Amino acid sequence: MSALRRPLPGWVEIGLLPLANIALAFLVVGLIVEVIGVDPFHALRLLVMGAVGSSESIGYTLYYATNFIFTGLAVAVAFHAGLFNIGGEGQAYIGGLGCGLAVLALDRYLPGLLMIPLAILASAAFGAAWAAIPAWMQAWRGSHIVITTIMFNFVASALMVYLMVNVLIAPGSMTPQSRGFGASAAVPSMQAALQWVGIAVGPSALNLSLLLALLCCVGVWIFLWHTPWGYGLRTMGHNPEAALYAGTSLKRTTMLAMCLSGALAGGVAVNELLGVHHRLLLDFAAGYGFTGIAVALMGRGHPLGIVLAALLFGALQQGGAELAFEIPAITREMVVVIQGLVILFSGALVHLPRPWLQALFARRS
Repeated sequence: MSALRRPLPGWVEIGLLPLANIALAFLVVGLIVEVIGVDPFHALRLLVMGAVGSSESIGYTLYYATNFIFTGLAVAVAFHAGLFNIGGEGQAYIGGLGCGLAVLALDRYLPGLLMIPLAILASAAFGAAWAAIPAWMQAWRGSHIVITTIMFNFVASALMVYLMVNVLIAPGSMTPQSRGFGASAAVPSMQAALQWVGIAVGPSALNLSLLLALLCCVGVWIFLWHTPWGYGLRTMGHNPEAALYAGTSLKRTTMLAMCLSGALAGGVAVNELLGVHHRLLLDFAAGYGFTGIAVALMGRGHPLGIVLAALLFGALQQGGAELAFEIPAITREMVVVIQGLVILFSGALVHLPRPWLQALFARRS
């Protein structure tokens, strides 16, 4: 085997290769920023300080990262089964519908210890049910999962618009949103939780949904790599014929993978509706489902990698907002370009630095 074709060490594949992709993306971003007349090093400093320069900034970075963890895990579970789930946006949206319906029906009667877990289960159940439809269509009718999940995003959006405008809108409200949730349905903010143990931090949207996201990471890791169901799911993703020969039901495994994926996407509703907005409203998913695809790709489908990639995208989201505020020449659209370049180099051009790294390690050998 040629030295340049030898596989890279595991730590390089998981850690150094993504970092090289990010460095290339920021190099291109620096060139673009230089062209529009802004010092790229000054812009980078503002970006970093906006993301981690204060406890408030860190809180917002972690708040955005929480959503990216949920959607990244959702995409990764489907990836491991050989399924390209593009429907995380719609599944998160419908998960919010389930969460909102549960709270609106029961928040006057149940205490928080019952209401919050029930709302979490409702969001997961509705997200799983929405993902189960395209899963069934592929497993039993041969429809392609990419096409059906994309189209179901639009169906979910239209359904939510109809329900919010005509059914769930608060009486007398001119804005398509429900009445406010009761206090029993509020996930405590991280600021309040840390104050309980004597730690003072700045106010932000960060709440205890972050702990739920991290628990989901542990759960996905255990399920995929330490259970027979996860082994069957990953086997189907690597070689469906071998999985079928080993006795795995491809139809049932497809349903299992997509339902788990939809349930994880529903976690966005917990962070947004129970932790921040405290009401059901339109567009709370805000593109998190699509960014989750890039998070899963950059994280190589592993929960630890997904957490790290989610932190990066959370920092870009928060730091980019501060950057656009401080430098008028860098608009919100430019921030989207920065995120898009990171996605481009981490997705479509993911193997661009590989020959350079292989040559480097070949010389070291």
